[in-house]
Amino acid sequence: SEKLCHWSSNVGLESSDASTPPPTAYCCHILIQQSRVSEMVAFSKVLVTAASGRVGKALVSNLNRMGAGKGVTIRATVRDIAAGDYLKSIGADEIAVFDLTKPDTWEAAVDGCDAIFSSSMDSLIQEHMDFAKFLGQRKDVIKHVVRISCFGADTNTNSYNKDVHASQDGAAIPLMLQHYWWSEECLIEAGLPVTSIRGNFYMNHLLKNEIDNINQEGFFSTCLGDCKNSFVCTNDMGEAAATCLMEGPERHANKFYDITGPEAQSMHEIAADLSGALGKKVEYRPQDFVQFKKDFGPTRAAFFEYLRNGFYTRCSPDFYNIVGRKGTTYKEYLANKGPFGDTGVEELFSSAGSIFKKGQDNFKDLANVKKA
Repeated sequence: SEKLCHWSSNVGLESSDASTPPPTAYCCHILIQQSRVSEMVAFSKVLVTAASGRVGKALVSNLNRMGAGKGVTIRATVRDIAAGDYLKSIGADEIAVFDLTKPDTWEAAVDGCDAIFSSSMDSLIQEHMDFAKFLGQRKDVIKHVVRISCFGADTNTNSYNKDVHASQDGAAIPLMLQHYWWSEECLIEAGLPVTSIRGNFYMNHLLKNEIDNINQEGFFSTCLGDCKNSFVCTNDMGEAAATCLMEGPERHANKFYDITGPEAQSMHEIAADLSGALGKKVEYRPQDFVQFKKDFGPTRAAFFEYLRNGFYTRCSPDFYNIVGRKGTTYKEYLANKGPFGDTGVEELFSSAGSIFKKGQDNFKDLANVKKA
């Protein structure tokens, strides 16, 4: 019998007989989306950098779904080839060894690709700028680059002055935000067709350093206090990026999208959602900002000041405008399986995404990086 197939970050991938009730709004959105992207395939082979990351995995899974039967090839990158089996299990067609810190891996990874998904660690901004120049030398072949970034220092779509902080007199825009803009600017200046997916602070990074307190003591601490932020689900970031790649540069080149969650929440509200998901009381206890700065260093603390002053409170319509539905709430993220099979609760207590550790300043040398 005829089948209807639909997916959303809230309901997962399902199929139903044509005799079942009419599709939900989520089903309608995905059917319309699939119809739209099926009109024309925008690329033949895409290189997915940082494919093992949260956004990268969501992108691979979504591209596999959207590109089924359309002749597109997904080449996912790894630093260790042994990690490739998992990426193939969620939709990658090819695996390539790629390391931003090792330029001798770039040529073979990029060879044959006409689209690039670009994502990298904040600490690798210099290496990313060098890679952008490398890609620029191949701009006659590369049709589209979709870059993961963050809004707040961009000067093409806004008039931010790097020397003017949003809330502190005499201070500059946080260095991490300036570098996010640099990560886009270098691709643009290389002459590449660029789409930027500028995300708010990721939901999955929010409490990663607090899992012992949550498990053992029933509380967590952060320095964000009562300020509300529209934290974003990385599954939504991956879906938006995949849609832009499938629809191609004619629709999305030179477009810069702010991707946020659909509601702004305080940490007390985050604690209430987490309590509901875990089935036990979890309390939020405010953390002293001076202590946070000691724990993670001044560069990350400066970025968190923007999460404390209301800069990231607003909710953007861009995710809806790209994919046709509202983004994922924190409550939905915690409870529902994402495109590659795990819930937000499962991710919280896994080793994935544990990139910031107390007492370790990942960004101590970033001030020495100069714009390419």
